[in-house]
Amino acid sequence: MPLYEHVFIARQDLSNTQAEGLIEHFGAILSDNAGTLVDSEYWGVKTMAYKINKNRKGHYLFLRTDAPAQAVQEMERLMRLHDDVMRVMTIKVDAHDEGPSVQMQKKEERDTRRERR
Repeated sequence: MPLYEHVFIARQDLSNTQAEGLIEHFGAILSDNAGTLVDSEYWGVKTMAYKINKNRKGHYLFLRTDAPAQAVQEMERLMRLHDDVMRVMTIKVDAHDEGPSVQMQKKEERDTRRERR
């Protein structure tokens, strides 16, 4: 099955547990449609570059999935209809990276950044 990475932004007035509950909710939708949730991360509340639906901040959530295209389309459709989700981005990848995402790594562990002067 194809591999996907999803990042979505939830409203800022949700609690952390409610935002993490969205991961379980959308993971259940994937499993109902013959897909699997490989990994998930909660990146926390971050300030956005511009307002979305009158919100300046949002809960950022990241999912790694292994699912057929129909399951991903259904999950995205339900994300767009969900009142708490403001934005969704899905990317098809060749392979999932091992370990935490770049957002969750410490600055010292990121070896791709250039040296500061």
